[in-house]
Order: sequence, then C-alpha cells, then structure tokens
Amino acid sequence: MADQTRNPAYVDQVVLAPDVPQQPPAAAVVKEQPQAETDEESVNQKPVEKALVEEYLSKPRCDDQGNVLQSGSFKEESTRVVDLLDNEKKALQQLKQLVQEALNKHEFGGQQPEAPKEDDEKESAKEEAKDEAVIDVEPPKPETVAETNDAPVKEDSINLVETEVIEDKVATAAAGSDTVEDDGAKTVEAIEESIVSVSSSSAQPAAEAESYVVSEDERKGGKAEDKVVPPEEISIWGVPLLADERSDVILLKFLRARDFKVKEAFVMLKSTILWRKEFGIDELVEQDLGDNLNKVVFMHGFDKEGHPVCYNVFGEFRNKELYQKTFSDGEKRQNFLRWRIQFLEKSIRKLDFRPGGICTIVQVNDLKNSPGPAKWELRQATKQALHLLQDNYPEFVARQVFINVPWWYLAVNKIINPFLTQRTKSKFVFAGPSKSVDTLFRYITAEQLPVKYGGLSKGSEFATTETVTEITVKPAAKHTVEFPVTEACLVRWEVRVIGWGVIYGAEFVPSGENSYAVIIQKARKVAASNEEPVVCDNFKVGEAGKVVLTIHNPSSKKKKLLYRFKSHPTTSH
Repeated sequence: MADQTRNPAYVDQVVLAPDVPQQPPAAAVVKEQPQAETDEESVNQKPVEKALVEEYLSKPRCDDQGNVLQSGSFKEESTRVVDLLDNEKKALQQLKQLVQEALNKHEFGGQQPEAPKEDDEKESAKEEAKDEAVIDVEPPKPETVAETNDAPVKEDSINLVETEVIEDKVATAAAGSDTVEDDGAKTVEAIEESIVSVSSSSAQPAAEAESYVVSEDERKGGKAEDKVVPPEEISIWGVPLLADERSDVILLKFLRARDFKVKEAFVMLKSTILWRKEFGIDELVEQDLGDNLNKVVFMHGFDKEGHPVCYNVFGEFRNKELYQKTFSDGEKRQNFLRWRIQFLEKSIRKLDFRPGGICTIVQVNDLKNSPGPAKWELRQATKQALHLLQDNYPEFVARQVFINVPWWYLAVNKIINPFLTQRTKSKFVFAGPSKSVDTLFRYITAEQLPVKYGGLSKGSEFATTETVTEITVKPAAKHTVEFPVTEACLVRWEVRVIGWGVIYGAEFVPSGENSYAVIIQKARKVAASNEEPVVCDNFKVGEAGKVVLTIHNPSSKKKKLLYRFKSHPTTSH
C-alpha cells in the first residue's frame, strides 16, 4: 500500500482496494466537487490503470490474448515486533510515545484539557486581587482614619483595649500564683505568655482571611491534583490504542505506509482518528444501508495463505437500473461511499490483529464488462472513495489480482513507469480473459474459489474445508477417476472441467466376480457453454466396489479437472 501512486486510474473501481501512499492526509470527509476535466487530466489521473498495463507490456512473453501477468513475488512483512529491524523497532517506540502524549492531552478527541491562555491570565489577575484583599485586612493608619471617617476608631483606643487585656491577664496570672519569687521571674513569664496570646489573637483575622482565600480558590478551581485529566481512550477497528500488543500491529501499518517516518505516520494516524469521528464510523457500522450492491462487492473464502478474499465485480454496473440507483446524483454517490466504507469496516473488524495474525485481505478485481471512462458519475464516486480509503486504511491489502483485463489497458502503458515502485508492482497480478482462472488458482484453492471464477465453492453439501483434487487432462486423452467403497453407502461427488468441451461419463464397478457394472451417467459431451459448470451427482452402493468417472478430452488443449467425493454409511436392502 505504501508504494502505490497518489492519483486514481481509470479503473477507479480499484478504490475498493486501498493501498496507496500520499502526502499526510486531511482529516475531513471528502466532499464532491464536480469540475470539468480535460482528456489529458483524465488520463493522468489513472495510476492504478497504469499498474495494470505496465506489467502487461513490460514482459515479452505477453501476447494480445491477455496471458497471465505477474510481477515479482511480494512477501508480506512480519507483524511481530521481534522480527523488526532495529531502526523499525525504534520508530515504533517513538510513535507509541507520540501517541501516548496525544492521548494524555486529548488531542485525538479534539479537546484540550488545559485552560486557554486568556483564562490563565484572568485567573492570575484574580489571584493578585485576592492577595491585595488579604493585605487590606490590616488596621488602617491613624491619619487615614482621621481624614476619612466622621467618628473614627482611633489608634489610641485600639492600643488602650490591648493594654487593658494585657493588664487583666497579668493580674490574673499574678493572683493565681501561690508564690512569687523574689526576682519576679514568675510574673515576667506570665506577662510574656499573655502578650504572646494577645498577639496571636490580634493576628487571627488576617490568618482567617488567608484561609478564606485558599478555600475560595479550591472552590472555584479545585486542587492541583484534581485538575489532572486522565488520558482519553481511543479505539480504531475495535483495537484500543496502546492497550495491548494488537495496537503495535495497527501502528506498524501507519509506519509502513509512511516508510517508517515517525512524524508523518503520527500525522496520518491522528488525521485518520479525527476523520473517523467526523464521518461517524462507529455509528455507520450499525446502520442498515441495504443490499443492492452485494453482487458488486462481496467477501468469499480465503486464499492459500489464509487471507480473506474480497471480490469487486464492476461488470454489475452494466445494469442501467443499478447504475442509476447508485450514481445518478450526488446524494446517491454519497450513499455509495458510505456503503463501501461500511463494508470495508465490517470486513476489517473480522481480521486478527494479534502479532503474527492475518490482518490483511486479498482483492480480486473483475474487469469483465467494466464500464468505460465515459461513465463520469462512476469516476467521481470512485475517486472520492479512493481518497478516503488510501488516506485512512493503510496496508490492508496483501495482494491485488486483476482478472479479465481488457485490451484497452495497453493504451496507457507509457504513462505508468515513472509512477510505480518495485514494491507496488510486486503486489499486483494481472490476467487477461483466457488466463484469469489459472491465475486465480495460483493463489486460491478450488474449494475456496467461487463457481463463477472456476472453483467449486457454492452452497452445496460439500464444505469449503473438503479438499478438491486437481488433475490436468492432456489433449486427445482419457482420464479416469475412481472412488473406492468397501460397504453399503451413499456416495456423493462434484466434478468440473474448466472450460469443459469434454465427454463425461460415470459408472459403478462392483468387486464381486458375478456382479455387473452399473451405468450411472451415460457418456455425454459437456459443452463449454454449459449452464451448470459443476456436475453434482450421487449413487447408492449396496456392495463393495468403486465409482469410476471417465473424462475424455478430444480437444488439442489440455484441460484442468477438479473433483471431490465423500460417502455416508447406509443400510443395504
């Protein structure tokens, strides 16, 4: 994902497979901005198409029929921290530190716990005013009192009250003494204690004022420790940031999308989180947006390495009614965008983000009957989707497989080369119509591949876990398949020849010498246009023997034969 080009290609539909690096993204929902587009601009905004064509023409072995095209093999990077290089480990730790700081400051939520600067200045002014108020508690100076009050309480009066209090306390102390020493030490001590006591009493109003100021501060602003705001909790794709080791896998995606440039990866992560809040991703996942597009984009099975496989079938938009319902105006295009984001979110949340787990998908892009460049509405919608997906879903595609690639992709080959890196090309696989099935079989087993693409996976009694055997039938040759049985049972089997055009028959051959063979299916030619590409059959066996299938390939081309069988014990009558 980190090595692809910035702008979309004609087959903008490829936006369904986000894996493109860009400049640090803006955290905002992409709004539709229709604008006139010249032919030259249209061509230059098609890097994915460039990716499709570059490999097609770059190798001499390619022909006009659209043979299988594949660039260098891509090896997916490890998600285990122990497998990282030293500089990669360091980058991960630095990113985690930046994320922790952002969580502490509530930057991902768009709220700052600290008060604004202006408020700080106002609070400081208030504190100064309170300090001045405390100072004003001291008794006024005599001259000030005399000048400002009609009947002032003069300083002499205040001093007289204090003197009388002291004398009373001294007298009491003297009278309460049993004995008075000749040197008068006892009396002196009593006087000193009394003076200290009175001094403390006279200072009490100021102390109370100070106490009141602190209390008021606590009431309005709280204690310093009370102002500490706990770090915010942020989850992305169901994984809480920095909560456990799954978070490392998430952060590695952003780092790889930015070539382990920590600050750029952090900006991308922060923008993604803010965008998810603005777009309302968590609410979107729970909404019912209908199933009109389930035939356009769907998940089905796994590849040979365990990656979930997503199929994008753009030929479905040849249906005029579906096209109009999806792209005829801005509101419908926005709904398409929301549906696509919702589909991707649900798919991603099923991935395993534990280190070493499967946390990427394989994209199969079927370009058969795909609408051409003239479909302006489709291009606008898919451009919007492309920008959102490549900005906010980094490193989620393990491989891009393009099948049924049309001839006109060759036209843009000269534009491609400057925009692609080897890493990007290593993820892309291209096949013309005649080689599409063979290409898919390189990455997906027959039991996991949908019937429409040459496999045996469909709603039948056979599970996707039941292995399919693949055999190559040579030109002008016969091949037999035997299912041995040792007891009374019901035998079921599925058989398919890719492209058919062969003669197929089935019979049961018992083991007993005096028994006769039973014809299950008389030999018949199965045409290439057979409406039922998979033959599903069964036979109830009453004795030991074998079911024999015969495949006769009269053509001059080799054929791929697929089959599997199983038996259920039954009672013989």
